[in-house]
Amino acid sequence: MYELIQVSDKCYYIQSPAKIGLVKLNDTEVCLIDSGNDKDAGRKVRQLLDANGWKLSAIYNTHSNADHIGGNKYLQGQTGCKIYAPGMECDFTRHPVLEPSFLYGGYPCKDLRHKFLLAQESSAEYLTKDVLPEGFEIINLPGHFFDMVGFRTPDDVVYLADCLSSRETLEKYQIGFIYDVGAYIETLEMVKKMKAKMFIPAHAAVTEDISGLAQYNIEKVQDIAQNILSLCEKPLSFEAILQKLFTGYGLAMNFEQYVLVGSTVRSYLSWLKDTERLKVSFENNMLLWERR
Repeated sequence: MYELIQVSDKCYYIQSPAKIGLVKLNDTEVCLIDSGNDKDAGRKVRQLLDANGWKLSAIYNTHSNADHIGGNKYLQGQTGCKIYAPGMECDFTRHPVLEPSFLYGGYPCKDLRHKFLLAQESSAEYLTKDVLPEGFEIINLPGHFFDMVGFRTPDDVVYLADCLSSRETLEKYQIGFIYDVGAYIETLEMVKKMKAKMFIPAHAAVTEDISGLAQYNIEKVQDIAQNILSLCEKPLSFEAILQKLFTGYGLAMNFEQYVLVGSTVRSYLSWLKDTERLKVSFENNMLLWERR
């Protein structure tokens, strides 16, 4: 863990729970793509930088989930590097309590205010084309979170953030986190057609061909949607749907899984309603979901 792996002349990644990208800008300066999940991750990254005699100039955050921005504060404090994040992700990076608040739908209790959902605040600036290193390209990857992006480097290496998961992860957890299901599928369809020298997803193996894994992720989304529709042959409340999904997929509920899977299931319900496959009714002061 936290091994530095080179994939091209200037591009590397650091093997960690959420892969951290590292790109050499010249003989002495590097930038990071994300920073790991906490201060300890930041410390290990700093050790790698020092061991190679590299100066960190900037961190480019793909999105604001805690496991991608958790090392920001430590690394910025140690190196004075700039931090950039796209759109709303920048606001969440500056005010990370927004993540557990959004997931829960209210003020998060102590069970949700921990490093896996609540990173330390860092001083981020908005990501724009003019702050990118020369030759970098921003790739918009909406769906998983609000304004997530990836990057293509001059070496034709593509860092894909969280736009897809490995087969092993999906088989274990079944329901991967998604904010906007429609946008997520569109992103996967786009990624499926992409070509690059190397693709580096944050939560899947590095590969030269991403198409098969992208298609598998699409099919998984479609399977979950169909499962929800099948459950809603009769009117059901959100909590009943969630309970049936946890039981059917053999998942164990705790507070963290309740908000992560629960938020995702709400997104599926919204998508299925907006595409006119579900309808809602209000009975006995309960919101019920039913297949059209």
